[in-house]
Amino acid sequence: MRLGVLDIGSNTAHLRIADLRAGYPPQPVATLKRRVRLAEATSREGVVARAAIDRLTEAVAEAAAVAARHRVQELVPYATAAVRDAANRDAILAEIRAVTGVRVGYLQAEQEARLTFLAARHWHGWSAGPILLADIGGGSMELAYGSGETPELALSLPLGAGRLTRHRLPDPDRVKKKHRRRLREYVESVLAQGIGEISARHRAGPATPVATSRTFSQLARLCGAPKAEHGPYVARELRRADLPAAIDLLARRTPAERARLPGVSAARARQILAGAIVADATLTALNLPSVRICPWALREGILLDRLHHTVGRTRHLTLIHTESA
Repeated sequence: MRLGVLDIGSNTAHLRIADLRAGYPPQPVATLKRRVRLAEATSREGVVARAAIDRLTEAVAEAAAVAARHRVQELVPYATAAVRDAANRDAILAEIRAVTGVRVGYLQAEQEARLTFLAARHWHGWSAGPILLADIGGGSMELAYGSGETPELALSLPLGAGRLTRHRLPDPDRVKKKHRRRLREYVESVLAQGIGEISARHRAGPATPVATSRTFSQLARLCGAPKAEHGPYVARELRRADLPAAIDLLARRTPAERARLPGVSAARARQILAGAIVADATLTALNLPSVRICPWALREGILLDRLHHTVGRTRHLTLIHTESA
């Protein structure tokens, strides 16, 4: 069958279309990515601005048209933390449906972690043994641990790079040392309260540390990992020892200057400093010298979950819809 997955994140709306066939990985057919910049258009009160809603609505309409053109049999449109946690979430989802006819749902944060873990397990295989997964998004960070296809432990923490930039860095263009220090202290306090059980499991039986998301992959490239054009099968890792220098480098530059650094995209240049601080604090708290970078993440997890369902296995994806959407 042909499935389309439309991922509405903090920075982009990303459509991925793939053919699903039992016994094979998802076969890519087409992709579409449009910048919607929801994170930077969200007020401190959590309200997404009018211009960003318009960008999002246009992106969803375009994605639906592309899906129809490629004869997608099922379209799975979902929003992550930027919309899920927005104060005007229900109004956003209702407007998208009214304008485009597409009923967008949203995932609970823990479910994001479980589906992303499924993708990481399939990419790295059983030889990886237990996996400890970290995924820094725009609105939240997901962590998961387990020995099977789905994790035994999964949690979400309010440590998304966009959220922290918005709430914890008063001037992201010129970040003062005191603000970096306060952000680090806040991140460490959240980690100290949230990762106890995962940390204990890892200490009891060390797991293969894996990281997904654009934040981790861009930080790895900044710290010397192979370029994207070398292909997804080239091994990449992010070393904790390289992160302090990367944080200093990013802090000395404006977002426009960061976007000229290796691996850093213009879409994430504003928030990547906060992401680097979260990555460093997380690896330190979990005592991880490095993490493997996994090119598969949530979208691939949803594709795999749907593929499992076609052969009679339990489906884990459950989208939540508001009554008006």
